[in-house]
This record gives sequence, structure tokens and C-alpha cells, in this order.
Amino acid sequence: MARRVLCYGDSNTWGCVPIVSLGGAFSRYGATERWTGVAQGILGPDYTIIEEGLNGRTTVFDDPILGADRNGRTYLEPCLQSHMPLDLVIIMLGTNDLKPRFSANAFDIAGGAAALVRMVKNRPAEWLGEVPEVLLMAPPVLGELSALAGMFEGSGVTSKKLAPILQKTASALDVHFLNTGDHIASSPVDGVHFEQDAHQRLGELVAEKVRKIVD
Repeated sequence: MARRVLCYGDSNTWGCVPIVSLGGAFSRYGATERWTGVAQGILGPDYTIIEEGLNGRTTVFDDPILGADRNGRTYLEPCLQSHMPLDLVIIMLGTNDLKPRFSANAFDIAGGAAALVRMVKNRPAEWLGEVPEVLLMAPPVLGELSALAGMFEGSGVTSKKLAPILQKTASALDVHFLNTGDHIASSPVDGVHFEQDAHQRLGELVAEKVRKIVD
């Protein structure tokens, strides 16, 4: 049976192309261009990469503008149940938590990520298969904000503090960790989303990590 890997994230897992102007049309990279698709192509048929990205998804916060369905905790449980059995769950969230509307510091955001990790590791008795491994991925720091400057106003300092705290969180919870910011950067177009070359690089890194974790 193919190894099953769930990728749980936000617009950078969904594959949003960097946004030129707020309120304008936005687009999505193709299935093989997104980092999840790149990883699938490298890993081949012995692995099934399950893409679960949602624009605006937070770790544990209801969004007063976009809606409560952006709360990552709300959907994670049914998502885990619908895709089991799973060998690995990859979580890359926290960027949207940086929006000033949530008033969250880096410690709060890492706490939200920790809550999601615990949900994955604390599987109920009716769970099919073994408890999956978890890979917690820190998103890269925000870049020079342009079109999205108002949405993320004042979030740059908190963004820079996030990866170190997420790394400590992963260590405390005994799960795997990858700081994506060591390898890729947010687009200079909007400071939030990934360029195509960043998706390619991240997909390569994830494929390598997946093999090490589940093989």
C-alpha cells in the first residue's frame, strides 16, 4: 500500500500565485507546480500526497472577516478521519495568524500549532492504522509587503520570531521540524506567497524529508 501523507496548510499549500493587487483576481499554480505536486512527482506511486490547503487558514483562530471555517482546528479532525490511514501529517500554518486582527504573538501562534499536533497524535480508538508521524513546518518570514501590506501591517517582527519558537515546540512534542525559511523566501511581489521556484525547492525538500521519516 502506498504511504499516505496529508499536507495541511493555507494558501501556500493551496498554491496561490503572489497577489499583485488586493481585491483583484488571484490565481493558482497548476497541480504539478505546487510544492505538494512537486513532492508527489519525486516520490512516485509508492506515496500518496494529499493536499489540504485553504486560503486564509489559521492554526486555531476564527477569522471575523473570512469566517470561522478558516480555523484550522475546526476542520482538522474530520480531515484526519476522512483520509485515514495516514503515515505522516505535514502542518504548515501560522502565516495568517500574523494578521493584526488576531493580536497573536509568536508564542500564541506556536501554541496554536501545538494544539494541532496534539490532535494528530491523540488518535481515538477507532483510528485506522498506526498513529501518524508529524512534520511541523515553519513558513518563511514575511517579505516586503506591498499588495497585502494593510492586511499584515506591523507583523514583520512577530514573523521573524516564529520559526525558532515553532522549532522548540516541535522538539517539546517530539515531532519532526523543517524551517522552510532556511531554504526559500516569500515572494517580493506580495511578501506572503511563494514564487514558482520556491514551490519547486520546497517540494524537493519535502520529498527528501518524507522519505527519511516514513521509510
